[in-house]
Amino acid sequence: MKIWIFSFIFIVFLNCKKETAEAKSIPKDSIQLTENTKKDSIKTPENKPGIFTFTTELCDNKGYYDETKYTKEELTGTYKLYFELNGLLLDSPHVFGLEALRETRRDKDHILQKLEKEFIEKKKLIENLKIVNIPFWQNVKKQKYQELLQDYERQKIQIIAYSDPSVLLNSKKFQDCTHFAKALISDDTQMVEEWRKLRLEMSKRNGNPENIMNEFENRLNSVDKKDYAIIDLIVFGWGNCANNKIERPNYDEKMSDQFNSLFIKVDSECDEP
Repeated sequence: MKIWIFSFIFIVFLNCKKETAEAKSIPKDSIQLTENTKKDSIKTPENKPGIFTFTTELCDNKGYYDETKYTKEELTGTYKLYFELNGLLLDSPHVFGLEALRETRRDKDHILQKLEKEFIEKKKLIENLKIVNIPFWQNVKKQKYQELLQDYERQKIQIIAYSDPSVLLNSKKFQDCTHFAKALISDDTQMVEEWRKLRLEMSKRNGNPENIMNEFENRLNSVDKKDYAIIDLIVFGWGNCANNKIERPNYDEKMSDQFNSLFIKVDSECDEP
């Protein structure tokens, strides 16, 4: 009986040892393969790019962008800055003749109120514009804001100057343009001298220079000579000079390239120019 019990225990011991050895002998590659299979089974697919549609002069465009870098709201704001805000931000009367001059003088207060309202709206628009957080575009936004402030000052002064040319002397930003204002508030001789000089410069840039000077001589001999001088010296003299002093962002090929670089690719459908 004792011999039988001892034999049974010995057999059980051998079986346990064999199972332990088999477990230890399982290749590591098999374990790694199992782990890799589990990892592969929980992999998520890559994110698809976002799509932003926009128009340019002749094209309808579809841009594909990385949604981890930009939001659609930021691209919309950047597009406004790049395309929709390219050009004049404010609108005021174009004074090229006597009738327009008289109307502007008559409606001066209303025109100034309308201009101020438009300025406040555009100022708020630019301030609240959410754009991509890239130095180039952040700088364009700052430049656009400065352009708005300076152009508002220019247009406001110009509207008042049609009634009182002396206000043109008050702007520090446009001090280099004051010789046109000084001519208007000086004696007749100095006014005509500056006016003639301006017309000569205008004639050099015109396809029909003789016509420019003939028009000047006719207006010089008109009973409305002073008002004609005001139109020319303020619009084509001071106005153009001041406009050239305004700091603006450059809407050029570089800006276009910077905008397109926001996208992985851009598909465009364009009309013939």
